[in-house]
Amino acid sequence: MNIAVIGTGYVGLVTGACFSEFGVHVTCVDQDEVKIEGLERGEIPIYEPGLDEIVARNVRGERLSFTIDSAEAIDRALVIFIAVGTPASADGGTDLRFVESVSREIGRQIESYKVIVTKSTVPVGTSDRVRACIQEELDARGMEIRFSVASNPEFLREGAAIGDFMRPDRVVIGTENNDDQALAIMKDLYRPLYLNETPFVETNVHTAELSKYAANAFLATKISFINELSVLCESVGGDVQAIARVMGLDRRIGKKFLHAGPGFGGSCFPKDTQSAAHFARELGHELTIVEATIQVNARQRLRMIDKVVSALDGEVEGKTVAVLGLSFKPETDDIREAPALEIIRGLQARGAKIQAYDPAAMAAAGEAAPGIVLCKDVYEALTGADVMTIVTEWNEFRMLDLARARELMLEPRMVDMRNIYDAERVAAEGFHYVGVGR
Repeated sequence: MNIAVIGTGYVGLVTGACFSEFGVHVTCVDQDEVKIEGLERGEIPIYEPGLDEIVARNVRGERLSFTIDSAEAIDRALVIFIAVGTPASADGGTDLRFVESVSREIGRQIESYKVIVTKSTVPVGTSDRVRACIQEELDARGMEIRFSVASNPEFLREGAAIGDFMRPDRVVIGTENNDDQALAIMKDLYRPLYLNETPFVETNVHTAELSKYAANAFLATKISFINELSVLCESVGGDVQAIARVMGLDRRIGKKFLHAGPGFGGSCFPKDTQSAAHFARELGHELTIVEATIQVNARQRLRMIDKVVSALDGEVEGKTVAVLGLSFKPETDDIREAPALEIIRGLQARGAKIQAYDPAAMAAAGEAAPGIVLCKDVYEALTGADVMTIVTEWNEFRMLDLARARELMLEPRMVDMRNIYDAERVAAEGFHYVGVGR
């Protein structure tokens, strides 16, 4: 089977590469000629463990190719995935101009039956808009060509996307009006997973579109819930990690996403919660829990700034803060909505100097947070610092040489926003330790 994936961002590139690993012939399309030329040279524009190997292997096997020629890719493909960006708009909704533009391009190019699949995270009703845009272009050409529209939302975690695609918890396929042909084609495309007994959810397009928002909003809610409990723990002398363990051992709740910290970030949770809330308001409803989740997340970042200020005894002007971790989570270079950036800006506004280090996100952070000093490693970031802040829990931050750190720093202070250190051990090394919810 030949498929086209339009958009070589995070979702599009992972989707295309992984389908080619199944033996499917995949053409990835993008308007960015520089990016396409880089991909053809084997240059991966995102940090995702294992992706470079899969891309290289399938390019060599002639199952994966990259092009700016959308017409040829669309003509060859039976299934066309729309995986372009869906950025947040100013009012909290979702900007669908790229989706609509691609849909119109498909309508101008198709000559035979195709299945057009929305892979990007989109509001309910987007598939209807995709169909309308394609049909308008066909009408303008005076063409009568049957096509199907489906929704196949992605559930990929940055830093673990390859495993999530190859061994997913579920595959969701939404089709229009009991479209058996489109469903059969999509199931054939995913046949390697179907044979491995991966659960498949077959539903209508609106349900499929909403399912991604529902999943992400619920996970974000778990994060905000445990962060709210962390505030109570600090007030009464409780331990939020112990509480999270008590909750997580209940199989009805589960232990994942119950880690107190500086709040959620990235390309999905912030945008998707905002979009879900905005969509509900447009329908005359209020997603009260989702709205509260967003508010708690914003407040939690401000609380992290306050923790650093308090560790500095309220004297921030002219102090040097070492920020360890800039990406929104480990194993990615993605700094979109990263808590570290808001924390850095808040401290800079109070007169602090920032020395920062991240294993993967240095280049992107340098552009997003001007004025910070980017360091070659952890210990350079700690040199001359008045306080150490651990914002992202990269593995290399978990076993720091605290004796060396104490010698390098002006003052031995640690604000551990991810609770990766034992407070007593850090105190025994001569540090003033501040955690979250304990």
